[in-house]
Amino acid sequence: MAFLSLRQHRSGFRHFSRRRGSLGPGALLGDNPAMHTNTSLTRYAWLSIAAAIATILLKGAAWWWTGSVGLLSDALESFVNLAGALMALWMLTLAAQPPDEKHAYGHSKAEYFASGFEGLLILVAALAIAHTAINRLLNPQALEQVGVGLAISVVASLVNLGVARVLLAAGKQYGSVALKADSAHLMTDVWTSVGVIAGVAAVALTGWLWLDPILALIVATHILYTAWHLIRDAAAGLMDAALPEEFLGSLESTLLPHRQQGIGFHAIRTRQAGTRAFISLHVLVPGEWTVQRAHELAEQVEEDIRRAIPGAHVTTHLEPLEDPLSHQDIDLDR
Repeated sequence: MAFLSLRQHRSGFRHFSRRRGSLGPGALLGDNPAMHTNTSLTRYAWLSIAAAIATILLKGAAWWWTGSVGLLSDALESFVNLAGALMALWMLTLAAQPPDEKHAYGHSKAEYFASGFEGLLILVAALAIAHTAINRLLNPQALEQVGVGLAISVVASLVNLGVARVLLAAGKQYGSVALKADSAHLMTDVWTSVGVIAGVAAVALTGWLWLDPILALIVATHILYTAWHLIRDAAAGLMDAALPEEFLGSLESTLLPHRQQGIGFHAIRTRQAGTRAFISLHVLVPGEWTVQRAHELAEQVEEDIRRAIPGAHVTTHLEPLEDPLSHQDIDLDR
C-alpha cells in the first residue's frame, strides 16, 4: 500500500496530515526553546513582586518626607506594579501547565491576560494620578525635606531599573509575553520616577509649586501610552494574530528552496499563542509520488520550519499537485 500513488488515493490524502513540534510550552522568540518551560519563569515574577514591595516602601517614605503629589503618584504606581506582578505569577503558572483533553493546544495564551491586565492597571493608575494632580494644582502645598525624599526615590528607581532589565532579558530569551509586559511596566515606572524627581527638584530650586502637579499630569499622559500598547498587544494575541513579519519572512525563505524544486504550498496560516507558534500549510507534491516519498518530504519541510522558527508547532497536509481539488481549499474560511 505504501507504494500506491497519491493520485490513486486522493480521497485518503485529503485527511492525511502531520503534526509536529513541541507539545509543551516552547519559546517562539527564545534563544534556546528546547531547554526551558514556563515553570522556570515564575521566579522572575517573584523577583518583580519583591521589587514592587520594596519600591512601595521606599516611594511611600519619599512622599511622607516631602508631601509631593508627584512622589505620591509615583508611589501609587508601585501598587499597580505589585498587582501586575501577582497577575503575571498566576498566569505564568497557568501557562506552564501541559496540554490536556480540554486544552489540546496548551495554556500559553494565559500570558496575554497578564499583559492586558497590566495595561488596564496602568490605565487606572494614570486616571488616579491625574485626579490627584488636579486637586493639588487647585490647592498648592509646599514641599518638605526634598533632599531626603529625592534620595529615597532615586534608590527605588534604581531597583526598578535593574529588575526591568532582568525581566526584559528573560522575556526575550524565553519568548514570554507576560515578562515583557512586566518589564515595560517597570520601565514606565522608571521614566515616571525620573520625571517626578526632576520636577520636585525644580520646585525646590524655583519655589514654583505648580510644577509638581503639572509634572504629575504629564506623567499620567505618558503612562497612558504604555497602557494602550499593552492592551492592544494582548488583544491581538487573544485574537490569534499572525506571527510577526520577520517570522513570516523566515517561513517564506524556508519554503523557497522546495518551491524551486516544483513543490507547491498554499493555505499557509500562522498564529502566536504566548510563547508558542502554530503553523499549518498544505504541501502539493506530484501525484505519482509514493506515500513514503511524500511523507519524507513533509517531515523535511516541518523540520526546516522548526529550525527557522524554534518552538513552532507545525501541521502539514499533503495533496496531489495535479488535482484541481487541491487548489480549491486555500480560503481562510475553510
